[in-house]
Amino acid sequence: MEYQTSQHSAAEVEASCIVVTIDTAGKLSEAGSQLDSASEHFLQQRFEHKDIKGKLAETLLLPAVPGIAAQRVLLIGRGDSNKSLKRGQAIKLLNAVASATGNMEGSVALALEDLANEQLSNAWLAEQSAIAFGRQAYRFTTTKPQKDEDQPTQASSLIWVGGDELNSLKKGDALANGINFARELGNLPGNICTPTYLAEQAQALADEQMTTTILDESQLEEMGAGAFVSVAKGSIEPGKIIIMNYQGGKAGEPAHMLLGKGITFDTGGISLKPGAKMDEMKYDMCGAASVLGTMKTLLELRPAINVIGMITAAENMPAGNASKPGDVVTSLSGKTIEILNTDAEGRLVLCDALTYGIDQYKPASVVDIATLTGACMAALGEVNSGLFTEDEALASELQSAAEYAHDKVWRLPLEEDYQELLDSNFADMANIGGPLAGATTAACFLSRFTEGTPWAHIDIAGTGWTGGAKKGASGRPVPLLVNYLLNKA
Repeated sequence: MEYQTSQHSAAEVEASCIVVTIDTAGKLSEAGSQLDSASEHFLQQRFEHKDIKGKLAETLLLPAVPGIAAQRVLLIGRGDSNKSLKRGQAIKLLNAVASATGNMEGSVALALEDLANEQLSNAWLAEQSAIAFGRQAYRFTTTKPQKDEDQPTQASSLIWVGGDELNSLKKGDALANGINFARELGNLPGNICTPTYLAEQAQALADEQMTTTILDESQLEEMGAGAFVSVAKGSIEPGKIIIMNYQGGKAGEPAHMLLGKGITFDTGGISLKPGAKMDEMKYDMCGAASVLGTMKTLLELRPAINVIGMITAAENMPAGNASKPGDVVTSLSGKTIEILNTDAEGRLVLCDALTYGIDQYKPASVVDIATLTGACMAALGEVNSGLFTEDEALASELQSAAEYAHDKVWRLPLEEDYQELLDSNFADMANIGGPLAGATTAACFLSRFTEGTPWAHIDIAGTGWTGGAKKGASGRPVPLLVNYLLNKA
């Protein structure tokens, strides 16, 4: 999609459709009033005739109106204009705009500057508009191609009316591309999106500013990454650790590291999951997908920062050589782990990657992202991702980025008192901590491998995808991660 800005009055903007707001009292925005005057109050009459009530995200699409250059007008309800819009409400409104106009041929003009307030800048609104249109345009066609007659048309350009927000539109476009890349990877079935496939996607992203390195399963076994190999060895698909090294900052400046869990299918191993909804375990690589999506966005925006994007890619299968409950393995750090449940595999692959990444790259900070625990999903549902860290500065940075992006997180406890739940009679630690505080004990386990580096863990088990009839990957938390890194830059 192309992006433009326009300083013309709303009535003079030439577009396939122009979008203006109306509130529950029938008050049009300034741009809407310009259209209303040019059309001899045709827009105001639509409210008086109760064609639209101005409720938040309510839409009314009008055909060509004499006196208005645009071919159509979309009235979008903004709710009670005496109350400032919150981020979630604004995004709901913008998604409704994208849904109503995104499939039109030609250009869509957005005259939405009246929505801005102390919390929502015009730049933010423009950025979120581009994200909304980008998300709306996404279609999964890899294994379900659309017939020619079903191919939807799509808007070719977006025009921001009344301000110079071109950079914000382009940032939103880059974010949408990263989000949709993560969604596509998450939606692919496990027989296509294998560890090797993820490695190929990372290699395809590599350019003069980013190199990609692949550590295969045999290399990892040789170096002593026993926790990772204990998961990967049960599958005929070889496991891999994928490392993307983006060098946008100064040479030698410590990088910020992202680490994504990439279990491309999770049967639970010998601790086999129930059959119902097991197909959704193809989404157990959404943490890895979010890292790939973030790196794709960084490559479009080219910020002045160094970033290491790591992915632990493996399948968790119940083969004859798979790990068994009660097995003890030695991690890359030298710490031994008693595997009490083979379905707690994500922390096993992540812990060796943490050890390797911290030792090799000495990062300034580490954030890992994983669909790690059903306990986090039970606690926070599909609204907030779980945030765990003992580093107050890092917590503040991630929470600030999450608030700006409306990619919500909720901080959960990570306290020493929980560590004893991981005690084992036969190893340095067990890989689960019992039936209580499962999300926290998983984070406690990972914390033992961070060796004093500023580190945070984001559990996206409830936010990485939507299940049921609307099944699909969400692309979260790409917006959070990108804004966190841009703030660092």
